[in-house]
Amino acid sequence: MTDFTSQPLPAADTEPHAARRAAFACMITLAIVLGVGRFAFTPLLPLMLSSGALDIRHGGWLASFNYAGYFVGAVTCAALRVQPARMVHVGLVFTVLLTLAMGLTSAFWIWAPVRFVAGVVSAWTFVFASQWGLRRLAELHANEWGGVIYTGPGFGIVGTGLLVSAAGGYGAALGWLGFGAISAVLAACVWRVFVAPVAQGQHGRTTLATSAAPSHGHSANASPTATQAAARAAPTATATTHHPAHRADAFWLVVLYGIPGFGYIITATFLPVIARHALPIGSTWPDLFWPMFGAALIVGALGAARLPSHWDNRTLLAGSYVLQAIGIVLGIVWPTAGGFALGSVLIGLPFTAITLFAMREARRLHGDAAAGLMGYATAAYGLGQIVGPLVAAPVAAHTGSFSPALWLAAGALLLGAVALVAVALIRRR
Repeated sequence: MTDFTSQPLPAADTEPHAARRAAFACMITLAIVLGVGRFAFTPLLPLMLSSGALDIRHGGWLASFNYAGYFVGAVTCAALRVQPARMVHVGLVFTVLLTLAMGLTSAFWIWAPVRFVAGVVSAWTFVFASQWGLRRLAELHANEWGGVIYTGPGFGIVGTGLLVSAAGGYGAALGWLGFGAISAVLAACVWRVFVAPVAQGQHGRTTLATSAAPSHGHSANASPTATQAAARAAPTATATTHHPAHRADAFWLVVLYGIPGFGYIITATFLPVIARHALPIGSTWPDLFWPMFGAALIVGALGAARLPSHWDNRTLLAGSYVLQAIGIVLGIVWPTAGGFALGSVLIGLPFTAITLFAMREARRLHGDAAAGLMGYATAAYGLGQIVGPLVAAPVAAHTGSFSPALWLAAGALLLGAVALVAVALIRRR
């Protein structure tokens, strides 16, 4: 296998192969750290509830511990001084170990910190794998492969959902152990792909890039974070960061980007549980809705990357919010296999697109300095994810239904869509 640390950039005829390898390695990494490390909890939650290891309230707490960890990981990435490739290796190892740990115990007081640390690790690995992948693709002049990277969570969701559907009768503990073993095998397959990127020194010498986070100065040797690299990859107009209108738009972007974090997470956490309560006992459909969500996510990730970059990002975000709101409402007013299936697709399609459109808007507002704005927006999104399960689980436990919490989530998404359209119209005038 080619060692990027000791050889110059590949020749033109080998660049497509190297680009594919880098993109698919990052895709598999995100499938492990997000699809398994973060979202395998969703299809396994009904099994954990049925075994008596959890009640719905404690299930909500475990979900929020994980999302809180993801929030902490996201906001601490800039403080880390480590090579992206090394962080990916660390993240893969910890994800495997933490996934196995969930199957080796049934104590809530152990599960809680395990899920929190898993959230931190998934955020760190997501950021540094993105940074490594985007930089590698830029070196190979193959930025069009970037969309493949972000299909990884979708493939992970589909895989975990289908495996639970096929082998759920063996219990949640075996599910966690099985996912840990599969993750270990996949991690071994991509391990050697992640090496430190090549950088050219001032005198033409080949050196290793060592900075994983942005410097607060202006050193030319500081390597960008994933958000910065992604922001530079978004083809939008350069903006003046000190313009008062842009400051106001940035404020509203942060506030309104937090809404889908709250809106989707209730369904994303409790979808199989909600479907099992609504459909006849013994129905095989509840296990399939989560994989449908993941499959729609893959299609949405690839499709959104092909939309014209000059389209108004706020309008695209508003449309995405409306799609997710409709998907949530369908599960309430049409609690059948068809309603849940269509709802899962409508929630999954714009899942990654929302992040892409928000990134483009931050780039339009702040140009090359968009990383800070995206950091604040990501923090707002993370807070929404933390609050969602904490609101939904007690309401469901008290009322015996998730419908009130789902109506609240759908209403928040529609309100956010209206606010985005209003901001866009005001700015155009």
